[in-house]
Order: sequence, then structure tokens, then C-alpha cells
Amino acid sequence: MRGTDYVTAADRSLEAAYEEPMSLSSYVDRIFETPTTASHASKYVLEAIEAAGTRTVIEEGEEKRRYRFFDDPHNDGEHAILGNTGVLNAFVDDLRSIAAGRAKDEKIIWFEGPTATGKSELKRCLINGLREYSKTPEGRRYTLEWNVTTTEPDERGLSYGTTSTSDDEENWYESPVQAHPLSVFPEGVREDILASLNAEVDDHIPISVETRLDPFSREAYDFLEKQYRRDGVEGLFSAISDERHLRVTNYVVDTGQGIGVLHAEDDGRPKERLVGSWMHGMLQELDSRGRKNPQAFSYDGVLSQGNGVLTVVEDAAQHADLLQKLLNVPDERSVKLDKGIAMDIDTQLLIISNPDLEAQLNQHADRNGMDPLKALKRRLDKHEFGYLTNMSLETELIRRELTGETEVWEAETYDELREQIREPVFVTVKDEDGEHRAREFAPHAVQAAALYAVVTRLDEERTPAELDLVEKALLYDQGYLQEGDTRRYKDEFDFDGDSHDGEHGVPVTYTRDTLADLLHEDRDRHHPDLAVEDVIMPRDVLNAMADGLSDAPVFSTGERSEFENRVVPVKNHCFDQQEADVIDAIMHDKRVGEATVAEYVEHVYAWETGAELYNDRGEEIEPDPLKMKLFEIEHLGRFTEAAYESNLPRESVREFRKEKIITALNRHAWQQRDENFAVDQVDLASIPAVTSVLESHDWDDVRRTFEDLEPRQWEDPPSGTQTEAVKEATIDRLVADFGYSPASAELTSRHVMGQVSYRWD
Repeated sequence: MRGTDYVTAADRSLEAAYEEPMSLSSYVDRIFETPTTASHASKYVLEAIEAAGTRTVIEEGEEKRRYRFFDDPHNDGEHAILGNTGVLNAFVDDLRSIAAGRAKDEKIIWFEGPTATGKSELKRCLINGLREYSKTPEGRRYTLEWNVTTTEPDERGLSYGTTSTSDDEENWYESPVQAHPLSVFPEGVREDILASLNAEVDDHIPISVETRLDPFSREAYDFLEKQYRRDGVEGLFSAISDERHLRVTNYVVDTGQGIGVLHAEDDGRPKERLVGSWMHGMLQELDSRGRKNPQAFSYDGVLSQGNGVLTVVEDAAQHADLLQKLLNVPDERSVKLDKGIAMDIDTQLLIISNPDLEAQLNQHADRNGMDPLKALKRRLDKHEFGYLTNMSLETELIRRELTGETEVWEAETYDELREQIREPVFVTVKDEDGEHRAREFAPHAVQAAALYAVVTRLDEERTPAELDLVEKALLYDQGYLQEGDTRRYKDEFDFDGDSHDGEHGVPVTYTRDTLADLLHEDRDRHHPDLAVEDVIMPRDVLNAMADGLSDAPVFSTGERSEFENRVVPVKNHCFDQQEADVIDAIMHDKRVGEATVAEYVEHVYAWETGAELYNDRGEEIEPDPLKMKLFEIEHLGRFTEAAYESNLPRESVREFRKEKIITALNRHAWQQRDENFAVDQVDLASIPAVTSVLESHDWDDVRRTFEDLEPRQWEDPPSGTQTEAVKEATIDRLVADFGYSPASAELTSRHVMGQVSYRWD
């Protein structure tokens, strides 16, 4: 594209976001066409979230509906909130109650959690999502603009300048607090409009506009009313709202206009931070007849900026003095510029804090009924963000921190997600000589860091006795545990009582910093042809994370000891994964074809049920006991000749076929509810015993297949040996199919075979 093409694209983007100003009557017609554009603040935020749709995720071993809005889709996922879906869903439920005026409409929503849990991302995600929603036809946001220079040429009117005779654009002034256009109507008329509008809207949450004109707009309205009343004009409201004086214009919601954000570093007196301040230079110019003119107010406080949509108090512990002053805003919906000047507010209040705010709020808790902060605490509706307890989400988060990737992971099945979790990460760094070098986190390395971080966050006391913490982490991530041929789901375990999962543990910032340091460390590894020194292995990551605990000031002595003890089972699990990769690569060409498996399943199904069985020529045949026997002995490796009498199965084989194969087929048939069920419709992956044949082998299979393989010679196998041939094929397969580089494949296979050599004989 040329430079002019980008400018044209920007023109089109703005044209799509903004409209020409319209008359008040045209606006009323517009809201009857698109009612969402008239929604009050909490309803508007809710509609923006719902407009993005939902998707299904698994978190803490349970399937949940997740609002895509929190994936930051309008910003390519840059500020997506990973995890905490249950907390976010509760937030949406609260918005629904607040918008409908049910019980919680006086509440201030409070998000609390330790550092690096996504609270800041929530703020950014809300800003991004609301901004983009306001650019859509359904999400347009409108306010009022005034021009009073055309009433009397000798009257100064509403102007910060010195001229008052021109009707140019410079004489139009927008409501500084995004006043709702319907607020200009007399209360009775406004109620009639809303009654008619809500009657046409099929929504359980009616649109509510209870705010009056803001003081700035009221000044203009009163000025026009006074002029036209003095002149005896009939149709007073029509004269005031004439297009020469009043028009409705849309605005794009953003920080400062529709969204108010009070940052930790913002200072000033409470009134200035909340509403704004008087501009003394303008007071001298506008303060005639001994009263303060609201035109001389700055309206730069957080509530003024957030009127109409959302107000966020970030790091609320730094603004604890303001919280009590916000007490009555949700239900009274009014604040004061001054003693005699009040301003109606329609905004969704949201505060964000670390756990230190709760300590401040509870400082008088021992006074029982005399606690001066009791009323405030009653108004705060707390939602707690925790550290991620899903390994896949933590892996995704670490990758974001290391590489700047923003795409949100979505997968149809966990097998797809598993492939993303295990992938290597390549990062280019500059060395001491100023040269750029590509460093590789080997497959499973980032996953190892994520798993360890999650394991440190799990509550061991509330973990079922039959689970260790690695198993609990896997159960949370995929929703089940595979134990041989059996798949056990979370609801089969007894999770007794409320756990404290995610309340403490290793934060992602610690993991990120540890992995970033590893990128610049030299490793004492050598190979004549491969840059193995540039590869960071899973054990490198886990050793660094465990070793760094003692020097990290964020951990207490007890936490350091606890977290150090949890690294060993994670190392064991990561080795198991590397071992599985190497075995699968060695045995890749020896896998049983799906056609062979399908034939076996068909024969077992016909053997048990008496179903008809046909060969390739369409001829009906009997189940072949020899085929089933050979498959079970040679491919499954489950039985020996002793389990059969001739070719006929003994009790152990019959039980296996019924419980493992037929039960899985029946379960699939029941789930399908299809009268035309046929065994060839079965997803073989639904049968664990069969899946293991397709996807995995063990060292006995390797030993049986490669009788002359010597694991002790793997690092430097003698020329012409079977070990050399197997290693070459294994490295090639790890690179081609498993995501390894030649260097990481060399290191991984060398590590695995080194451990196997001790038990090979």
C-alpha cells in the first residue's frame, strides 16, 4: 500500500465512527429505530459485553461460558484477560442486576486480587471494548451541543471567546459530561418517550434515563429560555431546541469522554479528583451578578469524564479517602460542583485494588457495630481475581510476556490445545558482541514453567487424597485424568470445602523475569554441528525458577520452602512428556494403522452383539477370533497366549472386550441417540484402550522392535550400528513432526536415553 492508501483507510475508519449532527427530533426517531443507543450506563456496558458473543472454555476442570469481550477481540487480544472466567461472569451477572434496578443498583463493583492477576488488563479491555462498540450502529453514544450566539448579538451568551455574533462551528459547545440527549426534555415528556420506547423493546431490562441536564447545559438552556420567554415566543421548547441552538452529536467512547479513570498517581483535593475544579480566570470573566457560572468549571474529575458509561478508580487503596464520598453516587446519582450546584451522574462505578485495600477497610472491624467503614463495605460488591490455575492459560500468558504474542488461543478439542502448550518459543537476543542470536525454549520448556507456577498456586490441604498437585493441575486444565484405559473426570473426585487455589503462588512476573534472564545466560553444552548452547531445556527452566526463590523479595521464608518442595513432581512430569515424544518418534513407523484398529473394533462389536459384519466385497462374515487375538497380543500387548484357548478368549479377555471396547461404543451410541448407529461412525479417540494403540508405545515395544539398540551409545553411536540408524531417524522425526529443532531434538533424546540406559538391561 502507498501512503495515500493508509490515509484513505483512516478516513474511512473515522467516517464509519462519526455521524453528522442531527436535530433533537431526529435523535428521538433514531432511538426508536435502534433502542440500544439510548441505554443508560450499566445497560450500555452490559450490551457492549454481550454484543461480542460467547465461547466455551474449560477452567478448573469445568466447562464454562466465556464472554469474548474479555478476550479483547477489537484489539487483536493484546489486553485479553486470561482465565478468571467465573469471576468475569459474576461481574456480568451483577451488571445485569444493576441495569435492571434489581437489588444491586446501589453497589460499587470492586475487583481485588494480587499483582499480575489481570486487573489492569480488565481496565484496558473495558476501554478498548467500549470504544469499539461505540463505533458500531448499535453502540452509538450521543450527547448535546449548544449554540446561543444567535439569540441576541449584544449578549455574550455561551462562549469562551469574545465574539458572540457568529454561528460558525467554533460557537458550538458540547456538554462537557456527555449529557444524555433525552435529559433536555421535561421529566414528564421524557417518561412518556421511555415508556413508548420500552414497550417496543423485547428486553427484560428497560431503558432508564433519570438524569437532568448537566449544569453547563442547564446554563445554556436557561439562557435561551429567558431570551425567548422575554420575547413572548410561543412553542418555547421548540425555540430552545431549534437546530440553531441545539443539536445531537455522537461521540466515540474513550478515556476522558464516557470513561473516567482515576490513576494511582492522580492527586488533588477530593472534589477535584471526583468532579473537577473552578477555573479562576474564567470565574472572573463569567462570574457576574455574584454567582458561580458552571461554564467556568473544568469538569475534568473522574465522575465527569465517566458520565454516561463507566468510572474506574484504579489502585483504589491510593484513593481510599474518596471511596466514602462515592457511597451515595450509585443510588442518588448526583454530585455537587459547589454547595448550590448539583450534577446528576449516570455511570457504572468500578474500583480496582490489591489486597491492601481490604486491610484498610477492616482496620475498625473489631468495633463491631461501631465500625465507621461498615456502610462503605456494605456498598462494595467484591470480585476476586486469582492467579491462573490452568496450565494452558498460564503457558499462553508466559508466551505473551516473552514474545508479545496477542492472539487468544481457541481450540475445538484439548488435543489441539495440547499441541499449542508444548510448542517451542524462539526469541532473538543481542549478545555481548552486539550480534543477534536466536535462543530456543525447547518443546515443553514454557509449559514446564507454567505447570510449576500453577502447582505453587494450588491448595494442597483441599486436594483429594488420591491426587498429587501435578495431577490436580492437569485435571483443572483438561477436565479429566487419563489413568491407563480409564478417563476420570473432575466430578468423580471429592473436592471438599472451599479451596484457596490461586490466592498465592508464583506470579507470572517472576516467571517472565526468570526466563528472560535465561535468554542471556551461557550454557556449558557443546556439539560439533549443532548450536546446543542456544537451547533452553525444561529442566533449565525449572532449576532456575527453584533456585531464584531464595533471592526473590516477593516470597516469604515459608513460601520459598513450600515452593521448592513442589518442583520435583513437575520435573518428573516434564520428563515423562519428553520420554513420550522420544518413544513416539522412535516407533513412528511402527504405529498400527487406523484401518487395522477399525477392523478389530468391528469384529469385537460383532462378536459381542451379534451385529452383521461384512468384508470388502460386501459379503457377510463371522467375527474372526484369530484377528482379534493377534491384535490384542501383538498390538495392544495386553495378553499372552495363555489368555486364550486356541483362538478363543478366556474370561480376562472377554471382560476386557466388554468393559473397555463395548462399553465405550455403547456410551458413544447413547450420546449420539441415533437409531442408525454403526460402529464405523465411532470416533476411535473415545476408546482409551484403542487410542493408546494409535498414539503410544512403551520401552518394551522399543526393545522388541529394535533388538540391537544400545541407549548407552546414543550420544555418539558407532557408525553402521542400529543405534546410529534409530537415532538419525528419531531426530528427523522429532524435527518434522514434534516441533523440535535439530539442537533441541539432540538434547532431548540424549537426556531421555541417558535416563533409560540405567534400566535398559
